[in-house]
Amino acid sequence: MPRASATQHELARIELLAGLPGETLVKLSKRMEREEIAPGTTVVREGDPGDRFYVLFAGMLSVSWSTMGRRDLLRPGDYFGEVSLAMDVPRTATVTAITPAVVASCDRETFDEFLRPLFADDS
Repeated sequence: MPRASATQHELARIELLAGLPGETLVKLSKRMEREEIAPGTTVVREGDPGDRFYVLFAGMLSVSWSTMGRRDLLRPGDYFGEVSLAMDVPRTATVTAITPAVVASCDRETFDEFLRPLFADDS
């Protein structure tokens, strides 16, 4: 079954992406895979190789770091996975769905083309 793409409207609601030109959002939306996640599902695991960037459209996700013993919550509009891709390091945290959730994600190539500049230190 083909995966659904994110929509330009959904991406525009993510604060990080809201400033991108409409044309860029349209291109990005076609390359972001939208998926529903069941409660209790681990989306990314600390220490795993990072190959995707995620934005959260609906639901709540838990973020935990074994090194810090700290937990955090992600809510709609948040994003995760950028550290692994921007710094080329393994996943720095484990992200698990607390409620049913909807995310969209893109691969490294798409991240590099459209999103890496948003995380540049000199911007």
